[in-house]
Amino acid sequence: MSQSTSIFTPGRLCISLVACFTTFAAYGADWNDTHIYNPRWPAHAKFHNGHTMSMGLALGLSSLYYLYRPQYNKDSVFTAALLCSIYFVTQASAILYPGSAWIDPEFGTEADAPQPKGIPVILGVTWLGYWLETRRLARLKLSTN
Repeated sequence: MSQSTSIFTPGRLCISLVACFTTFAAYGADWNDTHIYNPRWPAHAKFHNGHTMSMGLALGLSSLYYLYRPQYNKDSVFTAALLCSIYFVTQASAILYPGSAWIDPEFGTEADAPQPKGIPVILGVTWLGYWLETRRLARLKLSTN
């Protein structure tokens, strides 16, 4: 398979890494005593945590679907990148709600929370992948005309 027709391109790989991270990271971060097994959390808080974990799973898998579906085009790349981004954009906005914090005091300080540094990196990798892949697709289109 030539480089021009390879499905494993740098742009797709960037978005794929974020999509896989989106799919599984919340389970790794939340399936423990700080979240889902935290005895101080009421049942409804755990419900919302479950919702968040399932949303990451759905968004990550949906992103991978658009990234590797047979009808792949520039719109597919945009949809895949957008789906990956939604989870992290909403996570970044969660700090704006009253009483929210990046981390509970019993588990560390705000300086220990990975989200403020990690979210911009994850979004950057996603949209770098979009940029790389759409440039590649545009070059392919020019070379076939």
